[in-house]
Amino acid sequence: MRFHRAYIEITNICGLECSFCPTKKKPKEIMDLDFFEDVLTQIAPYTKEIALHVMGDPLTLSNLSEYLDIAEKLKFAVIITTSGAYIYLHKNLFYKCVKQINISLNSYNKNSMSLSFDKYINEILNLCDKREDDEIFINLRLWNLDEKGSEFAYNKLIFEKLSEHFRIDFKDDLILNPPKSIRLAKKILVHFDNYFQWPSLDAKKRTDGYCHGLISQIGVLADGTVVPCCLDAEGVINLGNLHTKKLESILHSLRAKEIVKSFKNSKAKEELCQKCTYKNRFA
Repeated sequence: MRFHRAYIEITNICGLECSFCPTKKKPKEIMDLDFFEDVLTQIAPYTKEIALHVMGDPLTLSNLSEYLDIAEKLKFAVIITTSGAYIYLHKNLFYKCVKQINISLNSYNKNSMSLSFDKYINEILNLCDKREDDEIFINLRLWNLDEKGSEFAYNKLIFEKLSEHFRIDFKDDLILNPPKSIRLAKKILVHFDNYFQWPSLDAKKRTDGYCHGLISQIGVLADGTVVPCCLDAEGVINLGNLHTKKLESILHSLRAKEIVKSFKNSKAKEELCQKCTYKNRFA
């Protein structure tokens, strides 16, 4: 069994309350360094790529560098996903192990931040300028598209800043009907997608379908709970906890095997999976 990527939530604290995210039910949690190293050691036979994110923002941790040191020592490729609001707290994010930095630009206007917009976006642009190793991807996300074009004004503001900084002329029709991504510089992209709905047991509609959960990805929450995918932020599909069980035994459990078997047959075994609409993107 091999995974393309493991999502390791070193903290479930994001510091924001985005209107497109569900209300967090789990208590605030930070994965301690020793346990993080143990998790990576157990994950290593299954993948060498980790994303430090499920619900939380790793940049809220002042000692993020210590986590990156461990990942580097164990030879993992690391993806950092952040709202961008806490970039100013970190002098260096460009570790040798860091493969990609995802910045969710759609976070800013869905919060009441103390940061001004100029301060927010300038920190992100400065990060792009400081990147010396141009093998590291920086992915600026605008995942706020909908049929109404409801975020046109905000996205236009973003485009004006990007246009000025990267000297690219963006037309209004491109903002309304963007491609999947636009290259701003070598391995610096602005990436577009629609809003998505986090899965919830409260949803009414159930559907079957294929998903990458436990097939190409796996998640470990900050409290050690193992989940099939990066969208089960509350640990609804609790496959076991790495504080008390080994990953190998969790992956070979009947429940885990049934989830994989079902997805490979385009069936959703678990109730949360049945009520998840994100899997429709894989149809």
